[in-house]
This record gives sequence, C-alpha cells and structure tokens, in this order.
Amino acid sequence: MPQALDIVVLAAGKGTRMVSERPKVLHEIAGKSLLRHVLDTIKALDPEQICVVYGYGGEAVPQAIADPSLKMVKQEPQLGTGHAVQQALHCLHEDHVTLVLYGDVPLTRIETLLPLIRIAQGGKVGLLTVEMKNPYGYGRIVREGGKVRRIVEEKDASAEERKITEVNTGIMALPNQYLPGWLAALKNCNVQSEYYLTDVIGLAVSDGIEVATAHPAHHREVLGVNSKSQLAQLERMYQQEQAHKLLDGGVTLLDPERIDIRGTLVCGKDVVIDINCVFEGHVKLGDGVKVGANCVVRDVTIEKGCNIEPFSLLEKATMGADCRIGPFARIRPGTQLAEEVHIGNFVEVKNSQVGFNSKINHLSYIGDATVGAKVNVGAGAITCNYDGANKHRTVIEDGAFIGSDTQLVAPVTIARGATIGAGSTITKDTPEDELTLSRARQITIRGWKRPVKKAKE
Repeated sequence: MPQALDIVVLAAGKGTRMVSERPKVLHEIAGKSLLRHVLDTIKALDPEQICVVYGYGGEAVPQAIADPSLKMVKQEPQLGTGHAVQQALHCLHEDHVTLVLYGDVPLTRIETLLPLIRIAQGGKVGLLTVEMKNPYGYGRIVREGGKVRRIVEEKDASAEERKITEVNTGIMALPNQYLPGWLAALKNCNVQSEYYLTDVIGLAVSDGIEVATAHPAHHREVLGVNSKSQLAQLERMYQQEQAHKLLDGGVTLLDPERIDIRGTLVCGKDVVIDINCVFEGHVKLGDGVKVGANCVVRDVTIEKGCNIEPFSLLEKATMGADCRIGPFARIRPGTQLAEEVHIGNFVEVKNSQVGFNSKINHLSYIGDATVGAKVNVGAGAITCNYDGANKHRTVIEDGAFIGSDTQLVAPVTIARGATIGAGSTITKDTPEDELTLSRARQITIRGWKRPVKKAKE
C-alpha cells in the first residue's frame, strides 16, 4: 500500500517586487488568490495533512484562507525555504511522504504532481525540473553520469554551472523518514545567508538516496509570481487555457484573447460569446445562449435560447428559456425570470420574480416584486419598494399593463388584467380588469375596456 501524503505549501514571502503591502500569495489570478489556486488543486490529491507556512503580513494569510482543515504555521523570521519546512516538521507524519509546493506558483496540474509523489513513495526523492533556453535566476540541476547530484543557486553558481539549462522548480516530494536529519543538517553558507531547501538534494545523494526527476507538460505550470508584470502574464496564460477548453467543447468565442473566466463556466451546445465578457463565480449557459459584447455575468444560470445583449450585468439570478436581456440591463441578486421574458435597455430588476412572456422593455426599476405572466411594464415605471427603513413588496398579477412613468408604492397589488394609466402614482391595491390612474387623485374608471389591436387589412 502506498505511503500516505502530507503537503507543505510555502507562503511566507513578502514579494518586494509586487510593490504592495498585501502578502504575495494573496494577489489574485482569475478572481482567486494564488494560494487558493494551489490549495484547490492539491485537495484533489486527498492528502492526510496540508500545512501552510505563512509569515509576511502577520495573520492576513490565515484570515484570508479561513480553512480549519489546514494547519497554519508561522515562519518568523523568514530565513529561507529550508527554514520554512523546518517550521512545518511537527505537522508531518514520519511514515508518510511530503510534497513541497509554493503558494505563488498557481498553475501546476495534478497530472504533473502525481509522478513526483509516486517517486517519493518508492523511497526516492522526486524533483520537478524543466529545461529553459534562458535559465537566468533559477537554480541549476547538477548531474554526474546522468544522475542528479545537487542543485546550485544562480548567485552561488560558477560560470560553467550557469550554462546548465535544466533548472529547479522548487517543487519536490520526499520520504518523511529522512526529513528531520536533512533539515537539521542545512547550512546558511551562501550569498543570501539563508537555509535552502534545495540543499536537501545534495544531502540525499550523500546518504545514498536516489533523486529522480519529473517534468511538467507545460512551462506555465512552474512559473511563479514575483511582480505585477508576472502576475499579468500568468493571468493571460490562465485565461487562454480556459478559452481553448471552451473552444474544444464547441463554444464559439468571437475572440479567444478577450474573455475572462473568474470561476467556473459550464456551456451547452452552440453557445456564442462575444468579446470582453467576464464570467465570475459559477455560471451555466444552456444550449444556444448568446452573450453580447462587454457583459458581466456572475453566479447566474441562463437556460437555452436566451439572448444577452451587450453591456448587461447579471448577478445571482436565474433565467428561463428564450429570454431576451438588454442591452444595458442590470439583473440583480434574487431575480428569477420565467421563459420568454424581455428585459430591455436600462432596466434594473432586483430580488423579483417575473412570469412567462412578460415585458419590461425600457428605463424601468423593478425591485422586490412578484410579476405575473404576460405583464407589460411601460417605460420609466418603477416599484417604490423602500420607505426609508424597510423594504416592501409589489405584486403585479397576470396580464396587467403598467403605463409609462408610473410609480407603484409598495406594499401594493395590481390585480389581474388591470391597466394603470401613464404617469400615475399608485398607493392602493387596484381591481381586476379596470383602468386605474392617479394624476390629481387616484380614480378607477368602471367598465372601461382596454383597446384591442386592430387586424391588419
């Protein structure tokens, strides 16, 4: 039976070149911190223990992560990577293996980590390396007879060693039984006066423990973040990867370079997404959905056949099939649209249910409302849902017609089939199938019949 797995994530650095007071690992890619990317990936490995070593920023890192399943260990002062793992040693199990990762290297895949873990479970040291045309700044892998003998850091390397193009990524897996001795033997006799974890490789070789290497499929998997420029580069790499996954799944992207996915985006067949759209949280797009340019869609489910026109903002809402939204519409949290609903330009809907085939097409605000089926809301109509202290609900029943520039002062109910005259302020419940209007005063016209559209000759 393979040995169980412990994981140590090194996340103590400041990141001076980030020019920020925020700890480096809390800067974000795709709306999620670098450290959270790493943690979300490694939880799929089902480790026995995950230990995060933090330092710069005090308690900012544990407060931001707030995960009781993790062991959080503070490194203070920060004396190098070897010293960081020393702080975590008490969290590790002697009969396990440990995978060492970095909180600022967010794009490493599970498929790349598994071979390293298997190497360590076989009693060897697993080391992730990569070939670079320009290895400047990286620790070099020194081999003799094809076997890894040690790692030398750029600042400590000789001119000949700097010609080596195989470099250390810092990611390694080690049998825990050897770790206490190796960590205790680390010295800080180097340019930076730090305890390098990489020196463990030379100690392992001295003890007759073989060091075996594995390699990532993509160079981006081992890129770390040390500056805002590098953060931006990794953001684009991540977004390009997400875009190509969508393309491979049959989604039409009018420009794959201009899409941002900051969460999960699940798409049906024949989905079309225009340029500069941002998807946040969990978004589901049904078959045939079209999303126009410059839309922001956050935690929304959109059923088949919907058309989201450009410059619309949708958040924490659900849309039934064949809805038409926008342009310049805002759908706020708590909104539920039934099938074939039309929400037009400069319309805002908040915490409301809108029934089948209802239309709110122009310049309106509908908040805290229950709108029935086949309702027509005219331009400039609003629900006055807030009295300065509390929110109240408006009910608009099936088939009602709300005239332009109308204010519905909640709590109020517009009865089934009622018509509200343009420019009215409605403060009382209205009767069914009658015309109600309020200009100088609110009146009801008994027996009034709504005009019927004439047939075309």
